[in-house]
Formats: sequence, structure tokens, C-alpha cells
Amino acid sequence: MDLKDIKAIIDLMKKNSITEFELERQDSKIRLKRGMTGAAAPSVQYDDLPPLVAVPPLNAASPTAPGVAGQPPVTGEVEIKSPMIGTFYRTPSPEASNYVEIGAEVNPDTVVCIIEAMKVMNEIKAEAKGVITQVLVENTKPVEFGQPLFKIRPT
Repeated sequence: MDLKDIKAIIDLMKKNSITEFELERQDSKIRLKRGMTGAAAPSVQYDDLPPLVAVPPLNAASPTAPGVAGQPPVTGEVEIKSPMIGTFYRTPSPEASNYVEIGAEVNPDTVVCIIEAMKVMNEIKAEAKGVITQVLVENTKPVEFGQPLFKIRPT
């Protein structure tokens, strides 16, 4: 990763009010952290070491939280969550149709959207079998890490 990439990440962090960012690759790791006021520049930590901890799958679907105060009751639906920060796209190109619509049946390998991060288009898969019940993000809007994108009713 070069300085240009790091500056692009910092700009993305400022634009989206993100205070912390971490990226691990096969042989390197970068961690950026900003002060809570937003005025301080991010501190950079960059290691050319293999990752020490196994990272779980980034876009694993998780069950809806149980009926806790302020949250809806259990519906049996699971969420497809964003594995990264970036821009959400429902289509592979501006003239193409959406990857999935409400009512569409999906399998774990079904591509449901793209998230663009640092000019890289990342296909996001359902990672669950079921029917799309809700689309939670508007096309071309920024998304955060862990933000729910879709809801699926398992089949």
C-alpha cells in the first residue's frame, strides 16, 4: 500500500466521519485512528507482518436481534451486513437491472450488490439461503462497516 492509497483512506474517513479504519492483507496491516473531535489527523500504524489473528467472514449474515427495548421482535429474518465502508450499488452498471429485488430467492453464492471502496468494486454475496424481504440502503449511498444492507427470510 502506498502513500496515495493511505491518503485516499484518510479522505474517505473524513468525508464519512469515520474514527477508526483497519485493513489486513496477506503480508501487511494498516490501522488509522482519528481523534473524536474530527480536527486531528488520523494516526497511522502500518506493519509488514502476517496477520496474527484469523478474521471471520466479513459479510456473514447474522440473525435479527431479539425483542430488546427499541428493537423489533424476532422475525426469523437474517441481515446481510456490509463487510466494509464504501458506496452501495444495487446494479453492476448504471444501465443494468438490480442484482436482487424484494421477493427474490437467493443462495449463499448469490451476488446481491456491490460496494465500492477505494475505486475497487467488491461483490457482496447473500451467504444465506432465503427470500429477500427488505432492501435497507438506497442505491449509490455510503455505507458503514456492519451496516445492514438487506433482510432475508430463510427458506
